[in-house]
Amino acid sequence: MEDQTGYSVHRKILDEGSVDEMAEKSESKTLLSEKVRKCSGPRLKECLLRSVPLLSWLPRYPIRENALGDMISGISVGIMQLPQGMAYALLASVPPVFGLYSSFYPVLIYFIFGTSKHISIGTFAVISVMIGGVTERLAPDSDFMIWDNVTNSSNVDIISRDAERVRVATAVTFLAGIFQILLGLVKFGFVVTYLSEPLVRGYTTGAAIHVIVSQLKYTFGISPVRYSGPLSLIYTVLEMCYLIPETNIGTLVVSIVTIISLILTKELNAYLSKKIPVPIPVELLAVSIQGYIVSWQVNLGEKYGVDVVGIIPSGFQPPVFPEVSLFGQVIGDAFALSVVGYGIAISLGRIFALKYGYKVDSNQELIALGLSNSFGGIFQCFAISCSMSRSMVQESTGGKTQVAGALSAIVILFIVLWIGALFEDLPKAVLAAIIYVNLHGMMKQFLDIPVLWKKNKVDAAIWVATFILTVLLNPDIGLAASIGFAMLTVIFRTQLPTYSLLGQIPGTDIYRPLEDYNQVTQVPGILVFRSSATLYFANAEMYQDAVGKKVRTTHTHTHTYTHRIKNKPTPSTVPRQKISIPCGVMSPPVQEPEQKDIAFVELEAEPEPSHPRAIILDLSPVNFLDTVGVKAHPHHPTTFFHNCVRLISLFSVFLSLFLAGVVDNLQTGGFFSDKVTNSCLFATIHDAVLYCQSARAQEEVMYFEFTCLHHFVVL
Repeated sequence: MEDQTGYSVHRKILDEGSVDEMAEKSESKTLLSEKVRKCSGPRLKECLLRSVPLLSWLPRYPIRENALGDMISGISVGIMQLPQGMAYALLASVPPVFGLYSSFYPVLIYFIFGTSKHISIGTFAVISVMIGGVTERLAPDSDFMIWDNVTNSSNVDIISRDAERVRVATAVTFLAGIFQILLGLVKFGFVVTYLSEPLVRGYTTGAAIHVIVSQLKYTFGISPVRYSGPLSLIYTVLEMCYLIPETNIGTLVVSIVTIISLILTKELNAYLSKKIPVPIPVELLAVSIQGYIVSWQVNLGEKYGVDVVGIIPSGFQPPVFPEVSLFGQVIGDAFALSVVGYGIAISLGRIFALKYGYKVDSNQELIALGLSNSFGGIFQCFAISCSMSRSMVQESTGGKTQVAGALSAIVILFIVLWIGALFEDLPKAVLAAIIYVNLHGMMKQFLDIPVLWKKNKVDAAIWVATFILTVLLNPDIGLAASIGFAMLTVIFRTQLPTYSLLGQIPGTDIYRPLEDYNQVTQVPGILVFRSSATLYFANAEMYQDAVGKKVRTTHTHTHTYTHRIKNKPTPSTVPRQKISIPCGVMSPPVQEPEQKDIAFVELEAEPEPSHPRAIILDLSPVNFLDTVGVKAHPHHPTTFFHNCVRLISLFSVFLSLFLAGVVDNLQTGGFFSDKVTNSCLFATIHDAVLYCQSARAQEEVMYFEFTCLHHFVVL
């Protein structure tokens, strides 16, 4: 192995006060008037371009380089939007045409305000199934039963039911958009950091199970009772099993044939991916063949009772403001939708941004999605996010900018205005089959479990717990419970840190745990203590106990004292016991006591030099301190050490490797006083060690130890 380049630094030993003086610490704060001045002129133009990204990149759009790729990509994605939009509308429990609306308006809004160049905005299975849970809960079939005098039975008023479900879907979508806009304006984009990758993947896998179960009724042609609340998935599966004998054979055959055809065609697509520039539009072929040719020619709806899409009106719905009276009933669902939709979009957007070397503004993405959903809610759309399958197609077919998304919206516009009626005889079982096949990527996420188990068992536990909670508690409550579980794992890990004593690598200023390295030696007379976690109320007492334990195990000498009681014995008859003081210098002699009930000690004349006489607390892992954490340090007047672990007072205590914010926490927490200043804080462990080894430190240790010991033994 080649020798590493060496270096040496010659400087004084620096404590926190010296560092502040040398670096000239600033106490000034930016005034509001200065911030206002910064937002004028060019700054205002910059804010406008950041708020409307289209104004910054569209004038510089390279037509020759990007136009062809964006056009091919936009047409390909638009073709995919047709069947997926109609299929995911079934998940949302609204008529299929509203899925087409949701593939048009929000896409155009994101084209103007979005910052990701490659994600495909539109309907998404997980978001749609969450919408479906809300619509079926607030507008169940039981509320729309009417009596049919011809058949003498109760039937569902489908027209009234669907109209009410559309109102519920638009209300929750509009409110979710408002939440996203507000979170973006207050720079709350970091909320997605609480959705770790294992949590998101476990959540989407659990939601995919809900998606599959919700589509089984279209696959088998049965009508199960709708359940809501926790464990509703289990009840629905049991209901499905009970109704299996009533399966419509025609519907089942259509489902099986469509699923097999889609799988074979997708495998062919994968095989020919490098040989053909554009993938085969398998969903469009399935919709066209089954909907326009087979279903229309064979008349599956009337002859075999196969449930079909039904009337698809030509054109778009007029804008209608959502019913405010519904907001109170859907506010919780709207917030969950806003977080989940944003988390999925920003996660996929960052993947593409990292791959192609551009930046995605997380707060602007929140605003863009919020505007897409809020405007979409007014124009009869349900909540949207980005689809991984469409985004991969958009990228692989040459899409390079948001123009591809705008072109896909134009394809949907053409379909809605002129050819939507061709798909009125499309069996809903075909749309369910499209959903099943598109979920195969999410089902592969089960392979994450063994990989995570090998890498990090806590992440594996988060994945499994999130999946189980989502399946059992439904996607809305399951998300909140999953985030709570993930936060608990963080808390538990801070309560179970690793406590260690550090030693020095000979000839360097590097310190490592003594138990982990063979060539690391303890600095004579000095203990260097480190905790692997930050210090706050949940682990402050454990931190104190750990320091005390480490001190007791290294402090081998004992200290005792005796009392003179009743009679005044002569000095020669007084039974004296020595107190071993771990300091490197002789302490002043103790005068013979002449009063009753006064304790006295005799100091050891030649103490062992290797005995600890100072403790250095390495607080480099600490990024904040609360009031309890501040009190955990030995110098604090109300510290636990002063009351319970008196042994610590035999040492000088120094603190090293502080962040600026931690020093501020100590200052505001009352840690410093006239006797305890920031001179006990050091920028590095080595500075603290050198200080303890200096003659100045030796004098201070002698004074500190003698006064503390005198305080303990005089009664």
